[in-house]
Amino acid sequence: MSRMTEPEVLSALEDAHAILAGHFRLTSGRHSDRYVQCARVLEDPALVTKLAHAIVGRLGERRVDLVAAPAVGGIMIGFAVAQALGVKFIFSEREKGVMTFRRGFEVPKGARVLVVEDVVTTGGSVAEVVELVRCAGGVPVAVAALIDRGGPKSFDVELLPLLRLQVESWEAESCGLCASGVPLYAPGSRALTK
Repeated sequence: MSRMTEPEVLSALEDAHAILAGHFRLTSGRHSDRYVQCARVLEDPALVTKLAHAIVGRLGERRVDLVAAPAVGGIMIGFAVAQALGVKFIFSEREKGVMTFRRGFEVPKGARVLVVEDVVTTGGSVAEVVELVRCAGGVPVAVAALIDRGGPKSFDVELLPLLRLQVESWEAESCGLCASGVPLYAPGSRALTK
């Protein structure tokens, strides 16, 4: 399996122009002056494959029967990780604001499931997928991500990120950029699925 160091992952993101500076509303609702636009990295299928193999390399001896990811951000990297593992892949979507498995996707009872996401901040979407897996009778073995943006997580499964990127974020009410009138950009995917 391909091993990528954190500096190599960071370099790949920078080379793909995936780290942005400005005023951003994150998927979690918090604000930040930096944003990782993983979709830019995922434009390159060879890089996606390399990153997926690097994630698989971080799994150690964990057995995985199925990969699940939240739409939209986790779909491409989740699929690539499943392909690298040689297992099936499913994704969840929001239906009337609630995360659910649709399209006939199922988690077999007892299946050991790896949840994959592109960027994890608080992990709200990941926590919903972990709960869906458990409710279906599956066993979440870990959460894998391209990037952990730091801070407390809302899920109780081990997080295996390729890169830990400490980017400050804050609640909208205490955002100095808002107070200064800096235009806000909301590139996150959650709004696409509501």
